[in-house]
Amino acid sequence: MKLLSWNIQWGRGIDGKVDLARILTTIQQLGDFDIICLQEVAINFPGLPGSEGEDQFKILSAGLPDYTAIYSPATDVPNRHDNHTRSHFGNAVFSRLPVGQIWRHLLPWAAEPATPSMQRSLVEAAIISDDLVPIRIMTTHLEYYSRQQRALQIETIRHLHAEACRMSQHSMQTVKQSGPFETFPRPAEAILCGDLNFPATACERSQILAPFDSGIPALHDARTLLYPYEPHAPTVGIHPVDFVDQPECFDYIFITDGLKKRLKSYGTDPITQASDHQPVWIELA
Repeated sequence: MKLLSWNIQWGRGIDGKVDLARILTTIQQLGDFDIICLQEVAINFPGLPGSEGEDQFKILSAGLPDYTAIYSPATDVPNRHDNHTRSHFGNAVFSRLPVGQIWRHLLPWAAEPATPSMQRSLVEAAIISDDLVPIRIMTTHLEYYSRQQRALQIETIRHLHAEACRMSQHSMQTVKQSGPFETFPRPAEAILCGDLNFPATACERSQILAPFDSGIPALHDARTLLYPYEPHAPTVGIHPVDFVDQPECFDYIFITDGLKKRLKSYGTDPITQASDHQPVWIELA
């Protein structure tokens, strides 16, 4: 299984142009991915620089016709240019593998009047295939301006992961098979990826890696597992941007204990300028 994670900055490249076709072409050139996790996907948001308010999720879905398309808006506000529609901004997952239940979680948004911030979300999807160990895919985009809010959001994600692992031990309910009470698998093994908005030396990374109570599989940095003595490859600042002073790694893929032995490769593309972030990916054998 190959998984890619990329903050596409609503399709806006270093050249300032919004081009979703360029995003799709870049992904196709990078490899043949089973799971594609994208952050900063906008719908009806003409106020974003370079955007005409296009339905980016629809465009991306049309360009990935063999994938199940999942959208999780974090921001849901009135469209200032059209009273009959709403503007959405959030995360998307595209899966070529069978998708079970999907969960959409809003992350904490603490009040900090003097600090810019926005609502953030985590989308979680169970991948259930006869050819693979059941797995949960989680992708998110954490707050940029506030370490305090990132810490709260990480703690919530850790709580959701622990909750999912405890749910994985429950047997399937046979009552009301076709109704909302039916229980679907929520696997313990998981991948967490996304734009987490902190450098590799930050305490937030240690917070994610901290062990859980007994029976809850820990999260491990996939790049560090394969390259324990090398620094993280930068994913922002390779090309000119205004939000970091030097190249840094802001984009990560974490995997749980049971996936460590299956981790085959980790990659970062330093070349593309289709976004202000670089895509990252892993392959599991």
